Amino acid sequence: MSTSKQSDGLLTTAERLIDRARAAGADQADVLVVRRRSRSASIRNGAVENTESSESDDFSLRVFIGQKVATVNAGRGADETALSERAVAMARVSPEDPHACLADKDMLAANWPDLDLFDPTEPSAESLVEAASEAEAAALAVPGVSSSVGAGAGTGLFGMVLATSHGFSGAFERSGFSRSVSVIAGEGVKMERDYDFDSRVFHADLDDATAIGRSAGERAAARVNPRKVKTGSNVNVVFDPRVSRGLIGHLVSAINGAAVARKTSFLKDMMDKQVAIEGLTLVDDPFVRRGPGSRPFDGEGVSVGPLTMIDGGLLRQWYLTTGVGRELGLPTNGRASRGGGVSPSSSNVIVSPGACSREELIGSVGTGFYVTELIGQGVNQVTGEYSRGASGFWIENGEISFPVSEVTIASNLKDMFRRMTLANDIDRKFAIAAPTIAVEGMTLAGD
Repeated sequence: MSTSKQSDGLLTTAERLIDRARAAGADQADVLVVRRRSRSASIRNGAVENTESSESDDFSLRVFIGQKVATVNAGRGADETALSERAVAMARVSPEDPHACLADKDMLAANWPDLDLFDPTEPSAESLVEAASEAEAAALAVPGVSSSVGAGAGTGLFGMVLATSHGFSGAFERSGFSRSVSVIAGEGVKMERDYDFDSRVFHADLDDATAIGRSAGERAAARVNPRKVKTGSNVNVVFDPRVSRGLIGHLVSAINGAAVARKTSFLKDMMDKQVAIEGLTLVDDPFVRRGPGSRPFDGEGVSVGPLTMIDGGLLRQWYLTTGVGRELGLPTNGRASRGGGVSPSSSNVIVSPGACSREELIGSVGTGFYVTELIGQGVNQVTGEYSRGASGFWIENGEISFPVSEVTIASNLKDMFRRMTLANDIDRKFAIAAPTIAVEGMTLAGD
């Protein structure tokens, strides 16, 4: 997969590119190298469908001439002099960007923590096929499961190398391993699909393939013969952690500084105001050991640890880069990501747990709708309007009763975050660690 010597070699190349860009006339420059390695296998109904491997080292050279900026991308082995000269030529004819800049030099990281992000384990293609086969077989063995949509297993590496003309150079690597399976239960027009998966930084932390398969099969079988329910305007809706992570994701998007600067966030005027229940505290922590969203430094070479973004329902931070921070009159808080540019992003988002268990939360609802899957993209981040197709299970007398499909749930995110109750079942293996969440008073469109 990867060794530190390879990263060191890429860092040397990045630093050399910066020197060439300065020689070509750039005032400042930085070079980002993204390393990707992957191997995967997929099967369906016992037959291998695909095995593949890929690898790439992608260079991105960004140059500044005053307030003019340009970026060029290339693969390893490109002509470094030509690349640098082209970037500088592009910058000379670019319009000025008042917010274009590198991170302030005094914000650059001189050191950073070891987050234990790299596992050198290299599963063979055969072992990946075996894991996928085990997961699929376990799913197909569940009563009621009729066929497989497919199963897979994979391994990969993400590496980031960053060098800047004003003194930063660093690299890190994060490994990844995954298993998944999707199956169909029922027959004919009554068929229902569901899935399960796991993804971890370390191979030994992965859930057992058989357990993943069994869970996928049981989920699919439980959804067979869904009913429709009547339209209601004051329905209690409970979000399974699978979908509550997306719900919290909308909150994370709303406090992204780039959206605030563009005035495309429904929370753009809510700094230091109540945006959620008092029981909701949201921490963004890039320093979680073996965390799926962990990074020792950000895309500008800034290393800032955990930040409390929302404290007891009060909004305390935007996600910021240096450029977005300047636009808003604030310093960066080390949340820059790179990908077609520099933009703010989250790392590991951790929601504070509530006081009750999932079962107690469902019991307290009495009658309502337990959502396990959402359909469509009906969320307006400017206004907060929320309308999604949904399926799941009806709750009667505080217990899961029967499967439900073909309904729509609607409300406004501003209201939803003020009317939610959190369970305590936080699962921190995901980049957004959110519990089961109940939201009062939503509209449900059914029969």
